[in-house]
Amino acid sequence: MNWLILAIAPGVAISAYIIFKDQYNREPRRHLIISFLLGMLSVFPALGLEISASQIISNFPAFFKTTAGIAIHAYFFVALPEEIWKFWMLLWYAYRKKEFDEPFDGIVYAVMVGMGFATVENISYVSQYGLMTGIMRMFLAVPAHASFAIIMGYFMGKARFSAKNEQFLLFLGVFWAIAFHGSYDFFLFLQESHKTGADNTSLLLFLGAVISLITGIILSKKAIKEHLQISALQNINQYNAEDNQSIT
Repeated sequence: MNWLILAIAPGVAISAYIIFKDQYNREPRRHLIISFLLGMLSVFPALGLEISASQIISNFPAFFKTTAGIAIHAYFFVALPEEIWKFWMLLWYAYRKKEFDEPFDGIVYAVMVGMGFATVENISYVSQYGLMTGIMRMFLAVPAHASFAIIMGYFMGKARFSAKNEQFLLFLGVFWAIAFHGSYDFFLFLQESHKTGADNTSLLLFLGAVISLITGIILSKKAIKEHLQISALQNINQYNAEDNQSIT
C-alpha cells in the first residue's frame, strides 16, 4: 500500500498546487476530474504506439544503440506519442468549454491531463521496481511531466483567445512539449547506454537530463506568472465593469 501512495501522491500534489494557483476564476471540479481521468486513459493509446515502435527498435538493434537511433527513440517513439495523446485529450474535452475563459485555464487543464498520465505511468514503474524508483520519480519524472504540461497549456491558453494565430500557437504547444520531453528522455536513454563501471559520461548525461528538467521548470514558472498576471487584470476589469454597472 505504501508504494501505491508514493506513486499517486506526486501527481495529486502538483494538480492541487496548480488548482490553488487558479485563485481568480476556478474551474468546475467535474471538468478537472474528467481531465485527470482522460490523462490516465491517454496512457493506453500512447503505450500502444510505443509497443509498435519497440518492434522497429528490435529489428534494428545496432542502429538504435547509436546517438541518432537513441534520439529517434526519445523524440519520435516516446515523447511524440505521449504528448500528442495528452494534447488530443485536452483539445477534445476542455479546450472548447465555456469555462475555459482565461489563458491560465490552459495550464490548469493541461496539468490535470499531464498528471493523470504521469500517475498511471508512476504506478506502473513503482509497482515493478519498488519504492526507490518512486522516490526518484517524485523528484524527476513527475515534475518533468508537469513542466511539459505547463508549457503545452501555456500555448493552448494563448491559442484559445487568438483567432488569428490559434493553429500556430496550438502547434507550438505540442512542439515544445515534445521537444522538452524528448530532450529529457534523450539524455536518460544515452545515460543507460553509457553505464559502465569507470565511465564518468553516465553521470554527465544524467546531469543533462536534470538541466533539461530545470530549464523546463524555470520556463513553467514564468508561464504561470505571466498567465496569472493576465487573470488578475481580467478580474480587476470585470470587477470595475460590474461596479460601474451597479452605479448606473
